[in-house]
Amino acid sequence: MTSAGLPLADTAADASAGDSIAAARRQLARAFRQQDLETPELDARIIVGHVLGLDHTALSAQSSRVLTAEEAAIIAELSARRLAREPVARILGRKEFWGLPFKVNAETLLPRPETETVVEAALAALHCDNRKSRALRIVDLGTGSGALLLALLSELPGAYGIGTDVSFAALRCARDNAAALGLSARASFVACDYGTALSGPADVLVSNPPYVARGDIAGLQAEVRDFDPQRALDGGPDGLDGYRAIASDVRPLLAPDGILVLELGQGQFGAVTSIFAAAGLEPAAARHDLSGITRAVVMRGRMRGPHSRYEKKHLDCGPRPTRFRPRNRPEIVERR
Repeated sequence: MTSAGLPLADTAADASAGDSIAAARRQLARAFRQQDLETPELDARIIVGHVLGLDHTALSAQSSRVLTAEEAAIIAELSARRLAREPVARILGRKEFWGLPFKVNAETLLPRPETETVVEAALAALHCDNRKSRALRIVDLGTGSGALLLALLSELPGAYGIGTDVSFAALRCARDNAAALGLSARASFVACDYGTALSGPADVLVSNPPYVARGDIAGLQAEVRDFDPQRALDGGPDGLDGYRAIASDVRPLLAPDGILVLELGQGQFGAVTSIFAAAGLEPAAARHDLSGITRAVVMRGRMRGPHSRYEKKHLDCGPRPTRFRPRNRPEIVERR
């Protein structure tokens, strides 16, 4: 059944052996459009191209080629999953982030374009401090697929980092991504809840914690609600539990001149900065997504006087919109 309550067979003209590539794409796009999927033509092209091992140019060049029975069957199977609202990235098992290819699995949140604001905010803050070329220590709390950590390492060749997660499956995925991107020598992964198993100091702490209020999860898009891991969405009754957990350990983890960069949910800037004010941190910069939502915040240790290294001018560093390319004993996941 689809989300509209119709049998899958009634919503799609399944690709069949003997159909041309062009005809199969049209049939899939029509079925996806009937079910109000946001990008029916794109989804159809990606699925057909994935099955056939053809990129966009090759699909066009071979548009008249007919499908074999095996190819048609696989296309039908994958299109049924998309009609059931499974995201294309989960069907393919990969997602691009920061221009880099990332493997994903059922235990990892899909990296999203708005999360690139965290990477941009961190890089802008380091640029303001003239620290991008230094041997920085980066920690990604709740790393998932490793997207934030590995994107930053790709831009900071002198840095090394640690990603933490409570899921071993997520950590294995992140480790595989580090290897595929050639970053294994500078990335390690630790199984723990946020930073509970780590000791500081870190120069850069980043995190995209779960920030959806529990009562709001049912109203999310089916692609998110039904396929992203619940622990990566559920921020507790008010959506702020993850921030509180990070704040409880942040000061021992963060170097005196370090920065904390967090992704925010819509309207959470005030509540989140208040939580971290109690831990001695204050906002130094904010970054907005293309919808104008304050999506990332940079925080530092509270300035102690007029001659602090971080003067008021740092509040103006990098607030521009993103370019958009929405305490158990720790166990170490060794590098391969």
